[in-house]
Amino acid sequence: MTSARPMEHSNQTSTVEFFIMGFSNYPQHQSIFFAAFVLIYLLAMSGNLFIIVVIYSDTHLHTPMYFFLVNLALLDICFSSSIIPNILAILLSETKSMSYWSCMTQMFLLSATLGSELLLVTVMAFDRYVAICRPLHYAVIMSRPVNLSLAAAVWWLGILNSFLDVGLVTTLSFRKKTILEHIFCEIPAVSKAAVSDTYAIDRATMVADIFLGMICFVLIFITYAYILSSIVNIRSSASKKKAICTCASHLLVVNLLYGTTIYTYILPSMGLKANNNKVVSALYAVVCPVFNPMIYSLRNQDVIQASHKIWSRIVPSFRK
Repeated sequence: MTSARPMEHSNQTSTVEFFIMGFSNYPQHQSIFFAAFVLIYLLAMSGNLFIIVVIYSDTHLHTPMYFFLVNLALLDICFSSSIIPNILAILLSETKSMSYWSCMTQMFLLSATLGSELLLVTVMAFDRYVAICRPLHYAVIMSRPVNLSLAAAVWWLGILNSFLDVGLVTTLSFRKKTILEHIFCEIPAVSKAAVSDTYAIDRATMVADIFLGMICFVLIFITYAYILSSIVNIRSSASKKKAICTCASHLLVVNLLYGTTIYTYILPSMGLKANNNKVVSALYAVVCPVFNPMIYSLRNQDVIQASHKIWSRIVPSFRK
């Protein structure tokens, strides 16, 4: 009997289809949604690739802060690519359906990149703390081996968390035709649509939310309390302005990412009902990858100057 149950579950999953109904209420606006998501995807890809190219091209930007910013840009590219192409395919599809394993794959990639990004912004806050509060020890504490180890830990912890959570989702049972009132496959929406007991996945999601969400958010809050107290004591107005500018950019990203993630994942796990999940999910899954490079490029003088250098080299080459 025990050997038959995995076989039965495997046969069931091969016939399950998920119907993504997030846009079904607006059938007359499908072409507008399609054009909007194409534009957003192009902006996200071009903006994050721009950040990577600018940082790679200017040796003055080869510092820990910009190393982590490159990782953020790479995560945003993976984030957008795990969601938007599938949304475009759903918009073009008449049935709005996804296969079981396509849904699981999208959920795994989304969860891995989101978890890694939450950890990364915490590491970036620690980097700013060392740079501002312990500047004389910055080169030693944030050495290249440490940076590489932190980046590797961020990526692998995100992947491990996603592997565990999505692995639990695959043990759930679904109807052969499962309707998702969402715009993509996401753990809260998919587990809600299951017909079997979701206790294990709910508890695992809560643990992950507490660690990746609340604990990391509290650490960032404490870190910035120390940072702000140090900024107040900086005598040079130019240094104070630069410190405030870099911290403000990071805080904007943190507020946008954590605010939407807490609303979508943590509130439901605590038994609190969250409305308009589709809108909020679109904010962190679609808007964040577009706004992150804009925030860091438009508010960062080093990035602006580096981009001007690249542009000044490109323009004469076209004139020739």
